[in-house]
Amino acid sequence: MSYALLVLAYLLGSVSTAIITCKLMGLPDPRTAGSNNPGATNVLRVGGKKAAAITLAGDMLKGLIPVLLGQLLGLSYGWLFLIGFAAFLGHLFPIYYNFKGGKGVATALGVYFGLHLWAGVCVALIWLFIAKVLKISSLSALIATLVAPIIFYLFTQSGYLALGLILMTALIWWRHQSNIKNLLAGKEGLIKMNNTDDTSN
Repeated sequence: MSYALLVLAYLLGSVSTAIITCKLMGLPDPRTAGSNNPGATNVLRVGGKKAAAITLAGDMLKGLIPVLLGQLLGLSYGWLFLIGFAAFLGHLFPIYYNFKGGKGVATALGVYFGLHLWAGVCVALIWLFIAKVLKISSLSALIATLVAPIIFYLFTQSGYLALGLILMTALIWWRHQSNIKNLLAGKEGLIKMNNTDDTSN
């Protein structure tokens, strides 16, 4: 059952909420509009708040649902992380879209919530606070995911889980290479609708 959940998690993670939402709402394909990235920030840019909220919720659920199923089966943190990580990899490298996906922040957040509710809430609050104050989507995502392994270790005392989340953070930072370069150069855009500067998600 554990191995079946791994496969299910990857297949679910491979479903692009951004692409499906934009298609159903008659919006431009997020892969060819705005920052060309199938994520919530770009959907906000090309389609507005409602479409972005649906995309954000869908991407989070992709990470949350498989982990919760694992919780119901009483699996260990090690297995729960692997299941969440499979969903996360599905978002980054979706089998349905030639392995070209998003940057994984929202799906990672869903995994966080599934692993430990209150630790996930702490990470989400950090993400939202920085986004609200600085209005830079990429920076809020980078900082929140950077501190996530520490927060989860404090809540769970699981070194293996913390190491796994460090790997997830490393992949998120790798996917944000262009954003990091823009941040260092002072060129990263603010969170705005109909603006192509900010390419975080």
